[in-house]
Formats: sequence, C-alpha cells, structure tokens
Amino acid sequence: MKYLHTMIRVSDPDATIRFFELIGLKEVRRFDSEKGRYTLIFLAAPGQEGVAEVELTHNWDPEDYTGGRNFGHLAYRVDDIYETCQRLMDAGVTINRPPRDGHMAFVKSPDGISVELLQDGHLPPAEPWASMPNTGSW
Repeated sequence: MKYLHTMIRVSDPDATIRFFELIGLKEVRRFDSEKGRYTLIFLAAPGQEGVAEVELTHNWDPEDYTGGRNFGHLAYRVDDIYETCQRLMDAGVTINRPPRDGHMAFVKSPDGISVELLQDGHLPPAEPWASMPNTGSW
C-alpha cells in the first residue's frame, strides 16, 4: 500500500495555490476535464512529488463549500514556524492559532481548510507570537 494524496475542493484555484506556496508547496501537475467540467491540480513540498501530495479539485460550475473544519486538517512540518507564520500574515492570512509555544500553529486556506504547521524541532517562545490570542476556529 502507498499513500498518494489528500483531495480538497476549492472555489478559487489561484488563491489556493498562492496560499500553499506561502507554506512551501509547489504545483507539480494539472489536469483539465472538459467532459467532467473540473480541474485537478496537484501540489507537493519539494522532494515529496509522488509521495505526499495535495490534490486541489476545482469544479467549474459554482458551488459553495462549507464545513472546512469537519474535514480535519492538513499538517506540514516547517523549518521556521515564526518565519512561515510571518510570511502568511504579511500576505493577509489570519493566524488562527499562533505559534505561542514555538511549535504549533493553525491557519486556514481560502476555502476554510484547516492547516496545521509544526516546527521541525522546537523554538523558544518569542514575541509577538507568545502573546498573540487565538482568532476564530481551526
């Protein structure tokens, strides 16, 4: 058995790709289905192509996607959680659960999919993160 990917439905592929690029993922392939009226876009962290990917499914006909929280979450290990969260925040992404402990944070994709960021190793608590309150849900 081999893990392939996790699929999430997205309403704005470009916004979602920009969000995941801020975390460090890159588009590795794309498939359009005229007959099915959808696009599949696969993203992966460097070196994880074909190993652990996120499949973005964009249905061409408008549809509201709700309940991103009931999906659970995607999780990524990052080299520097403070730098990653700052990059996301600078791009307008809300840090729902800041990395107060230097280890874990949560953000949401443009479609409300919860994404957990985990520090590779452990960083000491640092401001402004240590004092930052939670925002919304994750």
